[in-house]
Amino acid sequence: MANARIRGLYAITDPQLIGGERLLPACEQALRGGARILQYRDKNAARAELIENGRALKLLCQRYGALLLINDDSTLAAEIEADGVHIGQTDGDIARAREHLGDHAIIGVTCHGDVQLAQRAIEQGADYVAFGRFFASHTKPHAPAADIKVLSEPLFHSNRMVAKVAIGGVTPDNAPQLVRAGASALAVIHALFASDDIEATARRFARLFPED
Repeated sequence: MANARIRGLYAITDPQLIGGERLLPACEQALRGGARILQYRDKNAARAELIENGRALKLLCQRYGALLLINDDSTLAAEIEADGVHIGQTDGDIARAREHLGDHAIIGVTCHGDVQLAQRAIEQGADYVAFGRFFASHTKPHAPAADIKVLSEPLFHSNRMVAKVAIGGVTPDNAPQLVRAGASALAVIHALFASDDIEATARRFARLFPED
C-alpha cells in the first residue's frame, strides 16, 4: 500500500491568488472542504513573513488534521516544525532534507513525467513522487507534459508502494481519470484557489477519495 498519509486533495498556495491577508482564510476554506495536505509555496516573501505564515498554517493544519509541507526549503520546514518538504529537481537535496527533518518527515520530489527520475528519488528516500503537468497549467504553462500512463507505473521502495501525486492543470472535471490511473493525491493550485467558492471546490476533489 502507498504511504497512507499522501492521499486526497493536496492544496498548494500561490501568493498571486491568495497573497497577504487572503492566505489563511483561503487555506482554511480548502481544509474545511477536505484538503488533506497543504503545501506552503511562496518564492518571493521575506524570511520573517515565511516563518510567520508557516507557523500560522501549521496551527491551521493541526486543527483540521491535515499535513503541512513546505516548498523547497527544508530549513524553513524544520524551523516551523512542518510535516515535510517538497523538492523540485533543481531546488534541493533529499539527503540534506532528511538530515534537517528526521526520519518521520515526508519528503516529496517533482519528477515531471519521468519514471527514471522517480525511481532515483525513491532510492534516495523520497516518500512520494509528483508527476505532471497532465493538462494545461496556469501556474507553470511551460512545464513539460506528462503522459497519464506514468501514474500506472508500480513504484516500490523496500516492498512498500510509493505514493504518486498528480499535478498540472488538475480540475474537478479531469481529476477522476487521474485517480483511476493511480494517483494517490491531486495537487491543485489554480482550480482551487482561483475558484469563487474554495470550500465547495475542495469538497468536489475530496469526494474522489472516499474513506477506506
